[in-house]
Amino acid sequence: MNKETSLLKAAWLIAFVTIISKFIGFLRDVFIAKYYGAGLLSDAYFYAYQIPSLAIILMGGVGGPFHSATVSVFAKLINPDEKMPSEKVNKLFNSFLTVSFIVFAFLAILVFIFSEQIMGFIIHGNNTELINLAGHHLKIMTPVIIIGGIIGIYYGLLITYRSFLLPNISPVLMSLSIIVIIVLTKNDNFGTSLAIATTIGAILQFLVQVPAIRKLGFKLKPNLDIKNNIELKNLGELVLPAALSSTIGQIYVYVDMFFASQLRDGAWTAIGYANRVFQFPVGILMTAFLVPLFPIFSRLVGEKKFNEVKRYFHKGIGLLNYIAIPIMFGIIMLAYDAIQLIFQRGEFDSDATYMVSQALIFLSFAIIPYVFRDSVTRIFYSFNDSKTPFLVAFSSIILKFILNALFIKKLGIAAITLSTSLVTLFNASLLGLILLKKINLEYKLYFKNLFKMVFAAIIAFSLNYILYRLWNIDSSNWFSLATRTFGIFTLSMITYIGMSLILKIEFVGELFERIKNYIRRKTIR
Repeated sequence: MNKETSLLKAAWLIAFVTIISKFIGFLRDVFIAKYYGAGLLSDAYFYAYQIPSLAIILMGGVGGPFHSATVSVFAKLINPDEKMPSEKVNKLFNSFLTVSFIVFAFLAILVFIFSEQIMGFIIHGNNTELINLAGHHLKIMTPVIIIGGIIGIYYGLLITYRSFLLPNISPVLMSLSIIVIIVLTKNDNFGTSLAIATTIGAILQFLVQVPAIRKLGFKLKPNLDIKNNIELKNLGELVLPAALSSTIGQIYVYVDMFFASQLRDGAWTAIGYANRVFQFPVGILMTAFLVPLFPIFSRLVGEKKFNEVKRYFHKGIGLLNYIAIPIMFGIIMLAYDAIQLIFQRGEFDSDATYMVSQALIFLSFAIIPYVFRDSVTRIFYSFNDSKTPFLVAFSSIILKFILNALFIKKLGIAAITLSTSLVTLFNASLLGLILLKKINLEYKLYFKNLFKMVFAAIIAFSLNYILYRLWNIDSSNWFSLATRTFGIFTLSMITYIGMSLILKIEFVGELFERIKNYIRRKTIR
């Protein structure tokens, strides 16, 4: 019970700081949309940004290979209640840090030298202006590549010591840097202000971690103690397949970039905005629950308490699905209105709103398999197995290419996000089946609750869709549009909660009982 209370407290804290981080990220996107719209300059930046984002978000971010490997190995070596790490742990930290820095620095140099060739390979067609501009942006952002893995190691150590705040709030620095710099340089004709701001933000994101790591007792003493280092070998065995898996995920992005470059100017920008809107609620959910849950999985697997793993899995994924399902239905019903409210101003016109909303609707189908895939992946990592997620991701590259090619002519931009949803479903299903060889998670219970939630959402959102169609407004009036959008979604959620209680969805009643008891205790005090 103490563990569950601690987990929920950590989840609420992480959700709170992640909401702040995501909100500032939203403001960043609003400013970028206002000053750059969806066209050549924004496409050049977003094409180039995919390379450094691989390092700082996918490799080094919370949930990335370096963070996950650090938690998985160091959680078994560290007692978070101890004030100082042992000399052995400190030495392992420095070995891992040194090797990571050398590898990322080497990659950054290669990317800097061959930036235009890399962009030319990714961008389809002979759009020389776009390729040259994207290559220039990439050169400016190469320092971000060096920082990526190091930030991931720092995040992992902080979370192992139950310090959840800093890893989840520090990405705000990059968003704030971009907002400030593009406002100060609003007449930037080449869009390079975005690249400069991204680099400055990443450096700040790294520097703010340093004092926190020192406070934990870790001292920077670079070394290359590689020979016969079992723990470093374990880290390598986790990081390499997981990093390759993230790279494979990025190959999906490059496949999408290849097909998007065949479409109109702004297509890739529209897909990027759709993905960031999607990641706002989903990212908060996944970070809030899986970040504190992952160390618990690792410890329970190490102690061979598999029934406890199963119990935490069902509670965690149940809560994730309970919130994720109405988000999916809300996106399907209100995508255009929401995008209009968030982005449509300045250079971002109604045509751009339509492109982003279409991409977002088809991407929303990925929410349920996305939640399942990331949840079971953490269990694989807890078993020190990152090879299986890599092989599953690798197996679906061709599927991604085929689906894009099949849908691109009929659906345009929406084809790319629909194929993403289908590939996510394929990966989630395959990982779930393979995991049965390690642990029986009793998926029957998972599907029973899932079907009840989906049924409750269908009833709730169908009833409120009728109201949405009857609620006529002047869509050019911001207040009227906001009132209808938030009003319909709020009513849908109230109906959904009521239906879920009627259907007696497992753990939902328990959750509300806990909330009532908490309020009662606060009232008595």
